[in-house]
Amino acid sequence: MCGIAGMFAYDAPRVDVGELERINAALTHRGPDGHGLWKSTDDRVALAHRRLSILDLSESGAQPMSIDGRFWITFNGEVYNFQQLRGELEQDGIAFHSGTDTEVVLRMYERDGEAMLPKLRGMFAFGIWDVEKRSLFLARDPYGIKPLYYAVKDGVVRFASQVKALVA
Repeated sequence: MCGIAGMFAYDAPRVDVGELERINAALTHRGPDGHGLWKSTDDRVALAHRRLSILDLSESGAQPMSIDGRFWITFNGEVYNFQQLRGELEQDGIAFHSGTDTEVVLRMYERDGEAMLPKLRGMFAFGIWDVEKRSLFLARDPYGIKPLYYAVKDGVVRFASQVKALVA
């Protein structure tokens, strides 16, 4: 069931990491197997995750997850066709470091950008930060099975998988 959260200071000097830690703590029940937090070097964006380990129980499945430090993701859900998508990516010469659908989603985004969404079959919500483009991409499955809530205040976008976490 995992818990995701993040903040992006689009019109503020920095995110409040303490606030994100409180949001992430409010999601503890969603991910008892681990937690993580990543913050950009300029303090303008931070991603958090509460992990419920299902596919890849190793540390290589921990989140927030990155590809070469450029793309960062916090992901909740399951992509049912991730093995097929992974096979397509591997045929394109893309190597993987985990057995997770999270890494497949991140590699799909790296290759296809937002155009990857119609290819994903499953229930999911995620946030992806592109360090080079300085852009935050938020998405959820078309039916909203895995929720994604957001709030905008004082030049900062906040998102989480539960409203009560944002209130925290």
